[in-house]
Amino acid sequence: MDKSEFILKIRSLFWSVSDSKLDLISDELFVETVLNYGRLEDVQTLFGLLGLEKVATIFRKGAVQRERTNYLPQVKNYYSLYFDKYAPGDTK
Repeated sequence: MDKSEFILKIRSLFWSVSDSKLDLISDELFVETVLNYGRLEDVQTLFGLLGLEKVATIFRKGAVQRERTNYLPQVKNYYSLYFDKYAPGDTK
């Protein structure tokens, strides 16, 4: 399964994106949406598609390094701890 197929599978999470723009979903929006609203199986698939290190890098760039973020507070806290433990290579 690739990113496009997975997005179609979890289409309801991307309700605000028109069908014609699904292929234009950035990795940043993809990661943010799945971590915020996806099920455990969705998060596992995300890690399989992009890799844990890349997801951690995207998360840190969007949730930790920015003053304003769209990550839910509990999601931001959980994945900050999770990635510090399981993907500590990119802590900037």
